[in-house]
Amino acid sequence: MASSMIESLGSLNKDSFVSLLSKLIGESKFVQNNPPELIPQEDRIVNHVLDSLRPYSTESGGGPLVINHVAYHSGRGNLIVEYPGSVPGKIVSFVGMHMDVVTANPDEWEFDPFSLSIDGDKLRGRGTTDCLGHVALVTELMKRLGETKPVLKSSVVAVFIASEENSSIPGVGVDMLVKDKLLDKLKSGPLFWIDTADKQPCIGTGGMIPWKLHVTGKLFHSGLAHKAINAMELGMEGLKEIQSRFYRDFPPHEQEKVYGFATPSTMKPTQWSYPGGGINQIPGDCTVSGDVRLTPFYDVKEVMKKLQEYVDDINTNIEKLSTRGPVSKYVLPEENLRGRLTLSFDEASAGVACNLDSRGFHVLCKATEEVVGHVKPYSITGTLPLIRDLKDEGFDVQTSGYGLMATYHAKNEYCLLTDMCQGFDVFVKIISQLEQD
Repeated sequence: MASSMIESLGSLNKDSFVSLLSKLIGESKFVQNNPPELIPQEDRIVNHVLDSLRPYSTESGGGPLVINHVAYHSGRGNLIVEYPGSVPGKIVSFVGMHMDVVTANPDEWEFDPFSLSIDGDKLRGRGTTDCLGHVALVTELMKRLGETKPVLKSSVVAVFIASEENSSIPGVGVDMLVKDKLLDKLKSGPLFWIDTADKQPCIGTGGMIPWKLHVTGKLFHSGLAHKAINAMELGMEGLKEIQSRFYRDFPPHEQEKVYGFATPSTMKPTQWSYPGGGINQIPGDCTVSGDVRLTPFYDVKEVMKKLQEYVDDINTNIEKLSTRGPVSKYVLPEENLRGRLTLSFDEASAGVACNLDSRGFHVLCKATEEVVGHVKPYSITGTLPLIRDLKDEGFDVQTSGYGLMATYHAKNEYCLLTDMCQGFDVFVKIISQLEQD
């Protein structure tokens, strides 16, 4: 039965896929997500998906697909598509194919980011890898199910989502679908989040803690350095001490080897700003910003608490902090002035470690090995906060994707048609394996 189902579903219809992807990339300019300037209109993508699937839907009378278009903001819909199986409660889902994209500046690209171009096996344009390529791919899977109508025990559900790339406008996407319990029945089977890359299971992601360290010193003439508290020096030495304590308290975790994380947890600066001034002025304040990328084996709240404790202790004992040169100092007793560090955080998110004992993980690995030729699960400290939320809600979340990590969020983004073809084959083999349970 499994082999006949595989034969029935066959392989990816390349012409149909490329035709649909061309339409989606043609909309990518209008689904860039960077509020308030750029607010995506995901329904522009939804409409093309509906055009492909509606002929095979119950609403048209022409097929088995059950389609639910759910929008919480005007023009910003999500789409739930179900191919019903024969056994109640038996289900497999493909989720996370988001219909928004990151921004692209055409002046910085070698080709038009907002129209699909083809260069051999390369399908080029914003969203080909992340994530309109996956939207088209899973649409083709659901279309094939609607066309061929295989008798399955498992229901197959696809959830195309809005607002993945930027969460500054709340209440738009999968978080609301979960809140309204529209995805609850997906908990009874494996959920595959299709929004990573390189054709291998991504089994772990990182948490992120954005931080700002404001440094207060005393501005003065650089020729009278003994009368200043150099905010830049204080920031440098203070941050060095904070980083040293962070790496002492949150060293590489033994589970990181099990999950194949490329890096352990890190805490580092990425931006530096100060109000400006002359070259002959010692700055009186500055701000260093950065992030913590945290493997999922450490607790985000505990790390934030520790970072604040480090800063409080440094402020209390600022005389003991290393200085730079014979007149460098962070305290001016005669003026009753002390330098100070002030730490603040933006919204933090936790990482996720997928369940390596779940049925979903095992079928994904077997399907990947059979189609790609090898399986090598990996983990990164990039963030996918939505899947942590799903796991916490009780879903068996596994992740994979068929774009290219090297072009993720990058200029000159592209994916490979051959990779997408393999992705389709992996989906078919996942469904086939679960039919044997």
